[in-house]
Amino acid sequence: MHDKPLSKIVDELLRLRHDASGTSRDRSKPDGFSLDGELVSGFVAGTLDPRGEAELADQVARLLPFHWVLPTTLTEEMTRVIDHLGGQRGLMAWLDRQPGLPRLVARLYVLMGLLDQYSEESAVVTALRESREATPYPAGLEEYLVPDTDDETLAGLSFKIEELLGDGLEKKAVELALSTAAWVDEVAARAEQLDPEVGGLAELMEHTREDIQASAARA
Repeated sequence: MHDKPLSKIVDELLRLRHDASGTSRDRSKPDGFSLDGELVSGFVAGTLDPRGEAELADQVARLLPFHWVLPTTLTEEMTRVIDHLGGQRGLMAWLDRQPGLPRLVARLYVLMGLLDQYSEESAVVTALRESREATPYPAGLEEYLVPDTDDETLAGLSFKIEELLGDGLEKKAVELALSTAAWVDEVAARAEQLDPEVGGLAELMEHTREDIQASAARA
């Protein structure tokens, strides 16, 4: 993973805005999704072998879309893993080192973090709104966008990506993520024209799209 997209995101990658319009709060963790306590203990103790670490990373990746609704025992186990890794950034970097689903999930969460971060930037919202005057529904976003464009538009797409992951629809999550990143990339120059403070957005989207495409091809 390119360091720059990750370094641009604030510490709380898992749902940056707790007042976001869409969250996993109202969803239930699927049966069979859990964390193996022995794997967690071994990982924290530094005695877990690579095979066990890969298994633990897969379990963590499958649970992330349900972080709002995890029961207390699972939350405690997840917290042990995250604390051992030094926080949310450390968690994403660790998942990114594991091939397959964990790496894909990490890179999708990096994009979700960026979407949440820029969702309320007025220059970005204006650029998106102007874009939709010419093309009301950009390619790949027809079934996900509502008619109005506001400061919840990108955050709403972020939630949809997370929701698709939670439903086990990784391919659709990737398709939506890439379409969203392409749209933001398309309007980045206009957003920077409106507010130079959002400069670098196109580069972030390009790096993130490349990372997601690479991980999806190997997942």
